[in-house]
Amino acid sequence: MMIERSLSCLGPSGFHRLVYSEWPGPKGAPTLLCVHGLTRNGKDFDVLAEVMSASHRVICPDMPGRGRSDFLSPPSDYGMPLYLADIAALIARLDVESLDWLGTSMGGLIGIMLAAQPGNPIRRLVLNDAAPFLSKAGLQRIASYVGLDPVFPSLEAMETVLRKNYAAFGPLTDEQMRRMTEASARRRPEGGYGFAYDPRIAPPADVDLWPLWDAISCPVLLLRGAISDLVTAEAAREMARRGPRAKVVEFPGVGHAPALLSDDQIGRGPGFPARLNGCPMRDVPAVERGATLYPENRVTGAQSRASALLHNRAPTAIRREALQQF
Repeated sequence: MMIERSLSCLGPSGFHRLVYSEWPGPKGAPTLLCVHGLTRNGKDFDVLAEVMSASHRVICPDMPGRGRSDFLSPPSDYGMPLYLADIAALIARLDVESLDWLGTSMGGLIGIMLAAQPGNPIRRLVLNDAAPFLSKAGLQRIASYVGLDPVFPSLEAMETVLRKNYAAFGPLTDEQMRRMTEASARRRPEGGYGFAYDPRIAPPADVDLWPLWDAISCPVLLLRGAISDLVTAEAAREMARRGPRAKVVEFPGVGHAPALLSDDQIGRGPGFPARLNGCPMRDVPAVERGATLYPENRVTGAQSRASALLHNRAPTAIRREALQQF
């Protein structure tokens, strides 16, 4: 059974309310924290949470400016420093020493930043179409619609638009599309429906977090849409080769990002529970794509210098530079 909870978090301009859903799971179960993408919210994980609550305590927050959580003013407060602080407060509220992390897109970037920190609580990191390097073409596509604030007379009218916007999510049944539409909607005070996020949110213009990636030591699993325009095949190969050496699972015919609604993504057998429980350790750089494994490439001079910079006790400066990208 899902329980709605909230937490008061302090940002640069005062306190704001962070709302999250909790599926308690069995007594003493490990915690799985699921964090959504830029314009999405915690309801994206409702179906997965029901599946995973058989073995995990599942937590799904609405990040500030999304879903049920407060919108921020001024909009300049939106950004990674505030998101990281809010998540740290949420983890403290959960009162756990360790947890598993599932992050879609932006939620994956937050996970990368946290997992690179000394003493972090993340024991396994699952990235849903998120990477330390994101394609500018994909970022520009997202930026083209994020700032729009249309009003729809009905959920059916909104669904028509979302079917176009989210075509890259892959094949979805009518029921799944309806569920996604309901999760995407908020009632407007003047009537009708709008998107359930603050249109003043803006995507980063550039994402290059390879130094942080190299600092991660926990097992990592990347779920990638095989035709994603945000996480390229080249980036996936690099993630499998360096740093924590992620295992990469690709979903054919899916772009950015896998919706995590279908049986092949979250069901039994090869679904999400099995993939999470089988998340590889650092010395397993395998990439699952049918029977094909991506080949390993040689370490470049730039990568060696980045790794050397981290090991020469400069991670704080690197992390500060990374945060400034947002």
